[in-house]
Amino acid sequence: MKLEIEESQPLADRIRPATMDDFVGQGHIRNRIDAFAQSKRMPSLLLFGPPGCGKSTLALLLAQLTGKKYLRVSAPEAGLTALRKMLPGQEILILDELHRFSKAQQDFFLPILESGEITLLATTTENPSFSVTRQLLSRLHVLRLRQLSREELVGVSHRGAQELGVELEEESHKMLAAMAGGDARTLLNLLEYTAELPKERRCPECLRESLPEIVVRGDRDGDSHYELVSAMIKSIRGSDPDAALYYLACLLESGEDPRFVTRRLIISATEDVGLGDPFALNQAVACHQAVEAIGMPEGLIPMAQTTVYLALAPKSNATYAAYRTAQKEVRENGTRAVPLHLRNATSSLQREWGYGRGYLYPHNFPKGWADQDYLPSELLGRKFYHPKDQGEEPRLNAWLRQFKKQR
Repeated sequence: MKLEIEESQPLADRIRPATMDDFVGQGHIRNRIDAFAQSKRMPSLLLFGPPGCGKSTLALLLAQLTGKKYLRVSAPEAGLTALRKMLPGQEILILDELHRFSKAQQDFFLPILESGEITLLATTTENPSFSVTRQLLSRLHVLRLRQLSREELVGVSHRGAQELGVELEEESHKMLAAMAGGDARTLLNLLEYTAELPKERRCPECLRESLPEIVVRGDRDGDSHYELVSAMIKSIRGSDPDAALYYLACLLESGEDPRFVTRRLIISATEDVGLGDPFALNQAVACHQAVEAIGMPEGLIPMAQTTVYLALAPKSNATYAAYRTAQKEVRENGTRAVPLHLRNATSSLQREWGYGRGYLYPHNFPKGWADQDYLPSELLGRKFYHPKDQGEEPRLNAWLRQFKKQR
């Protein structure tokens, strides 16, 4: 019976490391982990990283090394009422998915951590700067874990195959590691599926046809959401259409809302391309409307076109930078008085005050330009907009330069 129970366990649980020597990955923080493991009193920790990188396993190993009584619960499954009843007599609490507790619920842990009543070993997949209260975060040591490398995952795959008693070609191990995307749990699930296949179907070529389609993890509220869209925009800004398309595919395959993506493309069209190609904004807005009209999956076609268009377009952030400079002036020095000649005289009293007096109507002058000042007197001569010599911007500025030479 015991053997049947063990075989019914997920492979990830069956080969979970029993000692720190068996723990895979996280070489960048192993010195800190060892220091915590050897300390007389384990501090409260927050283990932050992507799924399948070993957060819960590490928390269990650290708790076991202390020799103290510990309790492991998952935030989505344990409400605070139930947790209060389970805590008496426990010295360490392993809490998975801390971010699933609301900010108000997280306050529950403040007094028990402050008093030293319990040590908290919490895990989260979301950036703690946004998902954990500042008060609770100040009481925790944060360890950021990374996704496992392909080489590390290949090692995990070999260990899993040994546990299952199956033989695989080295290329099959490498292929499973590549498909897992840094997630050991996903890798072991794929390995279990592979083990159920006939031996002749376990070669790399057969596995590509036999394995279920991998659904890329989507973490719309976590770091991956913002990291992927940031990488896409930076690739567009850097004029790399291949990288921009790759990150677009990562976003869409993870289930990202396509409207979020198209809104980001609109922002990039104005922030990064700007007057380098004024038609970029038209392209991005049309893409947004097209996706709204046709939906997915066909919506990926205009999104791919727009992404490549923006990546290839000449870049100019001159207008965005100009606004930021003007914004800084207003925030630092306040709003200056509008010159009298620019004010509308809507009453006889305002006309007496000089509102509108001396205003030159540009359309009454040759080529539609009148030589007059528009900035407040304190800012005369101040330049906010500095055009760049790229794309369409020189042509757009040529018309104005002819008049400024005459001044």
